[in-house]
Amino acid sequence: MSSIPPSTVSPSSRRRWPSDVYDYVIVGAGSAGCVLANRLSEDPSMRVLLIEAGGKDRSPNIKIPAAFPNQFHTKLDWDFVTEPEPRVDNRQLFIPRGKCLGGSSSMNAMLYARGRPLDYDGWAAQGAPGWGYADVLPYFKKSEDNVRGASEFHGAGGPLRVSEQRSPRPMDRRLLEACAAAGIPRIADYNGPEQDGASMFQVTQRNGRRWSTADAFLRPVLGRPNLDVRTKTTVLGVELDANRAVGVRLRRGSGAGQLVRAEREVVLCTGAIGSPQLLLLSGIGPADELRQVGVKVRHDLRGVGRNLQDHPFVTIIWEVTDQRTLYGADKPKPLAEWLLRRSGPLSSTVAEVVAFVRTRGGLPAADVQFHMGAAYFDDHGAEEYDGHCMVIAPVLVSPKARGQVWLRSADPADKPRIITNTIGPPDDLASLLAGMRLAREIANQSPLKETIVKELKPGPDAVDDEDLAADLRRRLMLIYHPVGTCRMSDTEETAVVDSQLRVHGVEGLRVADASIMPTIPGGNTNAPTIMIADKAADLIRGRVLV
Repeated sequence: MSSIPPSTVSPSSRRRWPSDVYDYVIVGAGSAGCVLANRLSEDPSMRVLLIEAGGKDRSPNIKIPAAFPNQFHTKLDWDFVTEPEPRVDNRQLFIPRGKCLGGSSSMNAMLYARGRPLDYDGWAAQGAPGWGYADVLPYFKKSEDNVRGASEFHGAGGPLRVSEQRSPRPMDRRLLEACAAAGIPRIADYNGPEQDGASMFQVTQRNGRRWSTADAFLRPVLGRPNLDVRTKTTVLGVELDANRAVGVRLRRGSGAGQLVRAEREVVLCTGAIGSPQLLLLSGIGPADELRQVGVKVRHDLRGVGRNLQDHPFVTIIWEVTDQRTLYGADKPKPLAEWLLRRSGPLSSTVAEVVAFVRTRGGLPAADVQFHMGAAYFDDHGAEEYDGHCMVIAPVLVSPKARGQVWLRSADPADKPRIITNTIGPPDDLASLLAGMRLAREIANQSPLKETIVKELKPGPDAVDDEDLAADLRRRLMLIYHPVGTCRMSDTEETAVVDSQLRVHGVEGLRVADASIMPTIPGGNTNAPTIMIADKAADLIRGRVLV
């Protein structure tokens, strides 16, 4: 199969092409794919196809912010689990991923966090020129419509609405004051140049409703004649002609497979699980591993699927006397309030207060991020408690553990195998244990301690580090931030893409999602993923935003 060089194709001839020929084919209409589809289709002479395995994003559990855990283990969720994890009692850890328009931006907790400048300067130092903080800040600002207005570090007028919380719980004030009493001061903007401190989360909502990348970037441009969007369509692999990607093989439902041509580029935006899986299914990856599952090797690229990172966390939970929590938020009255006014407890993101802290001296930045709220949250929201509660959850934001994604078989319908090796490195365990102790210290400060009835988890019997470590192994969760499995670098031997996001050794193929992150940012990963896609669009078009 041959490819038509882009320079030989005129706009008029493009309009006569068959419906299965496009300039750009984007796989995955999630946090990155919706952004990329918007930006690339700005040029009316370019035909763009966006392919999504899931369906539309119409479910109330998507639109109602506090209902996001109701999507877990449903048709809206890829519902991944790891292999038995050796450091957490051989439990399989749950990794939900959004499966609809908007992807995980339609499933996440809508918490807007960028990470620290040193995160991105670290990417540049690891062989990714053009990805330092000064390079990526303009893209964060470009996408942003921050309710606080434009400033040196924030944007206004972009597609992505960044709001204050609509109906924060009164307990948030107690949490912030208790943090200050425990030595964690208030910070005006945790997305500015300095991150350490406590604050209210800003959220990707508009008027109390989730504002996903499908809402922000895709829906406003669906009328463009040069943009096609196909939902409920599974991509089986990338079609290669020698060392060039020329399209994708796809299937809708139980129908026959189809080849869709990409005259310029194929761009994978299926995330840190899906993008390496698609590369491996296409024969791009470690040759020995591919042969073991019966996949023909097309390009030996040993870093595919390696370098997996995620943020592990555990919840510390107390019963409280304060009656204004999220307990009972699913009752008719709160639902009516949200339906009528888009306010009340259902507009909550569950975690409403954030704090970034360094648990020991000598660290360059915070190693723990606290998610705090007036709710009971354990086992990803599946476990309930009959009463009013609050939660403080230490999250390890700079883990040293590295995992892997690899194929279970050559069947695209088989979920891949995943291992994170969570809390394997001693420093990772030490930081989380320190975070658990600090959470208790925060809870013991006025005016928070006056509302506490009792500690529910891990409970008063967990006293020393051995007890806390046992609880951590028993209850630790991942906080839905998988990254790194198609690592970006121009110099590292295990890199999958270069600093232009081009797959090493394969022409016409890029990856533009969280999988390209060399190291995980120190905070929630949705905003950085959107930034990556916005920058990717300019890299593809040969532009630089300054």
